[in-house]
Amino acid sequence: MSNYTEEINRRRTFAIISHPDAGKTTLTEKFLLYGGAINLAGSVKGKATARHAVSDWMEIEKERGISVTSSVLQFEYGGCCVNILDTPGHQDFSEDTYRTLMAADSAVMVIDASKGVEAQTRKLFKVCVMRRIPIFTFINKMDRDANDTFDLLDEIEKELGIATCPINWPVGSGKGFQGVYDREKKCLISYSGTEKGTREGSTTRIDVGDEGRLREKIGGEAADKLLEEIELLDGASTEFDLELVRRGELTPVFFGSALTNFGVEIFLKHFLEMAPAPLPRKADLGLIDPTEHEFSAFVFKIQANMNKAHRDRIAFLRICSGRFDAQMEVRHVQGNKVMRLTQPQQIMADERKILTEAYAGDIIGVFDPGIFSIGDTICMPKEKIQYEGIPTFAPEHFARVRQMDTMKRKQFVKGIEQIAQEGAIQIFQEYNTGMEEIIVGVVGVLQFDVLKYRLENEYNVEIRLENLPYEHIRWIENKDEVDIAGLTGTSDMKKVKDMKGNPLLLFVNAWSIGMTLDRNKGLVLAEFRRN
Repeated sequence: MSNYTEEINRRRTFAIISHPDAGKTTLTEKFLLYGGAINLAGSVKGKATARHAVSDWMEIEKERGISVTSSVLQFEYGGCCVNILDTPGHQDFSEDTYRTLMAADSAVMVIDASKGVEAQTRKLFKVCVMRRIPIFTFINKMDRDANDTFDLLDEIEKELGIATCPINWPVGSGKGFQGVYDREKKCLISYSGTEKGTREGSTTRIDVGDEGRLREKIGGEAADKLLEEIELLDGASTEFDLELVRRGELTPVFFGSALTNFGVEIFLKHFLEMAPAPLPRKADLGLIDPTEHEFSAFVFKIQANMNKAHRDRIAFLRICSGRFDAQMEVRHVQGNKVMRLTQPQQIMADERKILTEAYAGDIIGVFDPGIFSIGDTICMPKEKIQYEGIPTFAPEHFARVRQMDTMKRKQFVKGIEQIAQEGAIQIFQEYNTGMEEIIVGVVGVLQFDVLKYRLENEYNVEIRLENLPYEHIRWIENKDEVDIAGLTGTSDMKKVKDMKGNPLLLFVNAWSIGMTLDRNKGLVLAEFRRN
């Protein structure tokens, strides 16, 4: 075994997922607080004068109080090196979240205690299940009036189809929230009012066997209810089984309030004990073991213009195996080129720290001169392994884009191509014309606002968007066997091509897809493409 096994095994790389407003970014801030990465936690909401969350760095995020792009944060805690991938909760940016989940070894699902399982949670959960990654649940906002605790667990089990195992249990909610019961240690950890944005205050632990003290602390009614619920829990809930957690079949559940800091550190400690170290990854050569294989990584995200002064592009790599050294030569498999990665850095939202080394499980940013694509593999020069591609999901909204000032054609094309390479938008051209006519496809309509905002602010180009009626897109799988010019389609079909010249078909109506397949025997259409 390599001498860097110990470093790799202390890595924990996870994504935080939730529906918007469940408190995900606030929870991330509190993790950073405990890891000593920041001294005062920010809030996502708030006036222009308020501190903004560290993970929300794009100007549009600060203006709107939502996360629109995933950010990467690293800190040390309890002997572990923790890599957090904070993802956008808003469904219009789910494409970014899907890709980020490909880079994580586990996921933390944040649920609002008063709302339960919401639409976006379901969607993201499905991606976790598809990848069979362990899911840990933090039921947040217990400082507000919450749904019945048993109902919340029941909803997770029914809606998401995963067994739950509460590790702790809340005592009251809202103004009556007094703390959590630790099931393993059989004691109450009492809630003490803490200042927002500072570390947890002093906690009192009371053995539930000491009924007199328990009643004195939380009151007779709350004590009776707690003892009754403990009895129910012990008789009915699923036993904790780490093997089932690691297989993604059982989710450990924790309760707390990220805003007031209660239960966050308890959750973090348990999570780091239960969550897996970097896992083997599937490649064309089979499974690549993180500790027994030399350096390899894949690109899961590209972000342009993180640094306004330099107008640069950063490719985010998830290191899958071995140790990375800034001086080493590596092979970019898709470009078939041996090279040194320029300016390797650890990114803390938009702050950077130049790195000399990194290990499997780490997320690093490298300068991209425009050669990397999402899904590309980087490995040692003598090797040619290729990790599984990352799916490109079908956009559901389309618009024709026109620049207002024809003299700025060059900036316009550069800007729209660079933003498209990040994967947030997809751009298409009419099948038989040049770059004159550009059609943009997005998963969520808010992406149109982000595109407009970024072209104006980063490339000094004003655009006009004209919405198109298309709602369905299909890639032509067997393009070499089909006469694309001679395809017989429906009146609502449009032929386009993507940035790589691949032919696609756009449809207004879903039924037109079946009709086009019937009219063109042998045509094979696909809903998404692997990069």
